[in-house]
Amino acid sequence: MDETVQYLTEAIEGRQITHVITANPIMIMSAVESASYSAMIRRADLIVPDGAGVVWAAKYVGTPVAERVTGFDLMHRLLEQGEKRRWKAYLLGTSQEVIEAAAEKLQLQYPQVKIVGYRNGFFGPEQDEEVVAEIREAAPDLLFVARGADTQEPWIVKFKQKLGVPLIMGVGGSFDVVSGKLKRAPMVFQKLRLEWFYRLAQEPKRYKRMLVLPKFVVKVLRDKENVTKPRITP
Repeated sequence: MDETVQYLTEAIEGRQITHVITANPIMIMSAVESASYSAMIRRADLIVPDGAGVVWAAKYVGTPVAERVTGFDLMHRLLEQGEKRRWKAYLLGTSQEVIEAAAEKLQLQYPQVKIVGYRNGFFGPEQDEEVVAEIREAAPDLLFVARGADTQEPWIVKFKQKLGVPLIMGVGGSFDVVSGKLKRAPMVFQKLRLEWFYRLAQEPKRYKRMLVLPKFVVKVLRDKENVTKPRITP
């Protein structure tokens, strides 16, 4: 985490456009099953191991990572850096009610970070250019995006150059937690690598997505020798 924060802080200060993907098993399985999704992920500038399953898989195949770098924690660590440097942030995604509450709470928590704008994530392709123009005009240093799993990262990859924001990161359900709509898993669940179970208990409708997790485990166990081999993508 510390290395990631240092790397990204330098990139932001240097005005480098950096798209961060916080990878979890669900995203990885999407990449396994879809060549286009795999190619999209490979266009990110930095991929960090968010899910506990990713950390386990890396260790199991003999290429361990130091620790999890969760999107929620990384977002807060970057905002802490923003406090010292008076960065500007823009929040995009989820419902209007949640994004408003998240913006208000983050502004109170990090008063030296200027929240220069926020917008819900319910817009279609016909509004993409309008949203991009709005963000460009706000000129944030940090852009956190929380949209649906099938649109979040593809949207960022498609528009990151037009957006021109130094740090762009998908944060999934982080705004739901920040706003108070959902609770983050207690530390005991995090240590036991059961955050997914706690999240499922709060949002039972996510069960279909969670069915991918055992498939991921089986895939790693069966294909151990091939897990670290690069996949040829278009």
